[in-house]
Order: sequence, then C-alpha cells, then structure tokens
Amino acid sequence: MTDAARPRWGWALTGSGHFFTETLDLIRTLDHVDLFVSRAAAEVVRMYGQKLDLPKGARIFRDTTASAAPVGLFYHGVYHTLVVAPATSNTVAKCAYGISDNLATNVFAQAGKCRVPVIVFACDSAPELTTMAPGGPVQVYPRRIDLENTRRLAEFESTRVVLSLDELTSAIEERRLAREAHG
Repeated sequence: MTDAARPRWGWALTGSGHFFTETLDLIRTLDHVDLFVSRAAAEVVRMYGQKLDLPKGARIFRDTTASAAPVGLFYHGVYHTLVVAPATSNTVAKCAYGISDNLATNVFAQAGKCRVPVIVFACDSAPELTTMAPGGPVQVYPRRIDLENTRRLAEFESTRVVLSLDELTSAIEERRLAREAHG
C-alpha cells in the first residue's frame, strides 16, 4: 500500500487518440503517478506506436479484472487528484450517467465517492475538431449528444472538464500548486 502521507496522481487513459502523445508527455512530468489503462487505451498505445515509459515510482494498472480491483486504493486516501485524459465520448457519456463498467469509469466513480477532485479532458468538445489519427490529421464532427454529455459532466461536483490541451496543462498545474500549498 502506498503511504497516504504522500498522495499520488491517478490518471485514467481511455481509448481516445485525441492529443494522445501529448497526454503521455504530460503524465511523464508528474511525480508519484499511477496510470489506469483501459482495454481501449491499451489498443491506442499500440496503434500510435507509443510506450508507457513513465517516471520512476509510477505504477500501471491495466483493465484485467471484472471488478476493477485497483479502485480500492481511492478508499485509503492514496490519490489527491484523478485525471481522465484523453476521454472518449463513450467514457464521458458513461461517467455523466453513472455507468462504471471498466477501469476508467470505475476510477472516476470511486474518485467522486471519495471526494477526490477530478480533471476530465473531454475530446468531443466542439461541433468540429481536427484530431491526429495514426495516419495523420482528420476532421471530426461530434454529435449533439456528445456535446450534451460533456456539458452534463461539467456540472458534477469536484469535476473540472477541460476542452483543450492548454486547459488540461493549466488544470494540472493548478492542482500541483494547490497540493504544494497544503504541504
């Protein structure tokens, strides 16, 4: 068990490729981070030719159990913040409607139940977006329901939905500074 006196970052990767490599770069800047990798995220890691080379002391939890056993760490004060990034429209919809049926959605639910602040980088955040696919940039047009679910999730207590990589970077820095201020 991790020493609760030194809470960690929790980071859930979903199956989105939107700013995927940039997101991995952000994870690598964090000390004391645990990565929760959904099955879909594991596929995206391979599709984008990435490696989960993380800082020393980082732990990786993979979506291999039906009950998402690693979520129990939230009950013991192990995490000060959960980041869900990048978050697919599927993950956002499930979180917005309380469905927790994989590792990413389970850690989101448990963070909420344990009052751990959450940052969600919702990928489908504008009526038209350019995203980087493994073969290069593509235009995507999120559906109205995707945009509605992103707005719905933004209303959750202790949940900050960010809509760009810059916002994600800023939100992480704000949490880092808040943690440092609390010792």
